[in-house]
Amino acid sequence: MKRRRKAGEETPAAAEQGELFGAQGAAPKPPAAAAAAEPPAPPERSPAPEKPRAPERPAAAVEEPSAPLPSLPGAPARPSRAVLTVGELTRQLKETIEARYPRVLVRGEVSGFRGANARGHLYFSLKDADACIDAKVWASQAARLRFALRDGLEVVAEGSVDVYAPQGRYSLIIQRLEPVGEGARALAFEQLKEQLAAEGLIGDRRVRPPRPLPFLPRRIGVVTSRTGAALQDFLRVLHSRNPRLSVLLCDARVQGEGAAEEVARAIERLGRTDVDVLVVTRGGGSVEDLWTFNEERVARAIHAAPVPVVSAIGHEIDFTIADFVADWRAPTPSAAAERLSPVLRDLELTLATHASRLRQAVLRRLAELRERQGSVAGRLVDPRRRMGQERLFLSEQLEAMMRALRPALRERRERLRGLHERLQRARPQARLGEQRAHLLRLAARLQEAARTSIATRRAELARGQLGLERTSPAARVAAERALLTARKVQLVTLQRQWLLEAQGRFQRLAARLDAMSPLKVMSRGYAVALRRRDGAVVRSMGDVQPGELLSIKLATGGAKTLEGCEEIEATVTAVRGPVDC
Repeated sequence: MKRRRKAGEETPAAAEQGELFGAQGAAPKPPAAAAAAEPPAPPERSPAPEKPRAPERPAAAVEEPSAPLPSLPGAPARPSRAVLTVGELTRQLKETIEARYPRVLVRGEVSGFRGANARGHLYFSLKDADACIDAKVWASQAARLRFALRDGLEVVAEGSVDVYAPQGRYSLIIQRLEPVGEGARALAFEQLKEQLAAEGLIGDRRVRPPRPLPFLPRRIGVVTSRTGAALQDFLRVLHSRNPRLSVLLCDARVQGEGAAEEVARAIERLGRTDVDVLVVTRGGGSVEDLWTFNEERVARAIHAAPVPVVSAIGHEIDFTIADFVADWRAPTPSAAAERLSPVLRDLELTLATHASRLRQAVLRRLAELRERQGSVAGRLVDPRRRMGQERLFLSEQLEAMMRALRPALRERRERLRGLHERLQRARPQARLGEQRAHLLRLAARLQEAARTSIATRRAELARGQLGLERTSPAARVAAERALLTARKVQLVTLQRQWLLEAQGRFQRLAARLDAMSPLKVMSRGYAVALRRRDGAVVRSMGDVQPGELLSIKLATGGAKTLEGCEEIEATVTAVRGPVDC
């Protein structure tokens, strides 16, 4: 970055520039001396026609071009030239730049932002129309950002300039970041609002429409600070209208660091109780005071609540993210109490009026039913007389049915008798005898054919067996079996010999492995330090931090594995630099 020099500010002394570039007390050369030190430029040759060459001078008269020219009379002595290494030059630049710019404010446009890396650090560039500078935000600072970075966002960064010597690059280490033209909180508010709208938690396209509030809740859950004025206003209005309503309070901080987590946990705890509605409330204040209810954690807890949620944050002009996510927004805590508590006297008057109207309606209905019963009883006929008439009608119908069935039954019986006589004349026993004799003849023919076929097959089988015995490989099989037995004996011998050699080699390797075992080294008084949080071995002091828990393994008592070693738990109290061991 360029820095304009203020009026009246003196130019840095030559001695400071000499320190920067390594010159030890060197003064700038006068113009005349500088001109004298430079070798004269060779004159330009013109394309003239060749002339006869002059006789050459003796070699001894030619001067060496690189030899230094003699000093002019009265000229100052020429200073010795100081040569810096790259590391020395970079180190001096690092010390000068970091001392000159310990804190700067830089305005530029974010470029090359790819999100946080695996450790949570942010790397990007700040640029304008003239230049570009690398910027870094460490994870501890990135967690405090109130808005999301993106390419093209113009910001004002506060930090210090750092020079990375191994690469000779300088960058801006940012401690604070603010967007240009709008505050970080306003930008974070809009970004979170757009994100929740895209997910369907707020807006016209929310995945779950606002839930209706109960007319007369049995128990009301309240999330606020028990020492705040908002709770007192809420309870005063609620109990002045209906003192019989039950309130379950979950105390939580409503502003400051960690307040959002407490409010979210309070909502989740009340959601697991028997409350019919939740009220999230606090009194008025500045944007910073109300920012707890603009956190994403609180918004998601309100959306996940199993009962309707009423948001009563601040005054009527104050709007938070919680107001958009909640099922109903109350302009003040008192308005929330009025919405959830009908006036007890009005309820009692309404109940008395409805009870009186119901009593009169029941009496009128009873009178109408008694009058109708009287008229119906007058038209009712004696049931015994009606039963006698019905019994007589049933008897007449039964007699008529029997008169109609008798002729049909007589005709069916005559037809059955005729069919029986025809069956007796046909004699099916004779026909069955003929069929049985034919079946016996067919069975005899089948048996004869089967015997002939079996005899033919047996003869063919005998001929095949005779041919097989003539070409039997029994002799070859015996020879191969003897060869196989010899090879088997040889294989068993070789196997035993190889096994003995392998056992000897294994024992030698086991002895060497046991000599190099870490447990052997540890048994001589050494130990292994492990981090309790991930089980990693501590190899240097950079692997631990003060206050971290360590597990120290000692190989005593003939331990065979690292898990069988004795263990000592220790806490790191301090980390010191390397000393001579």
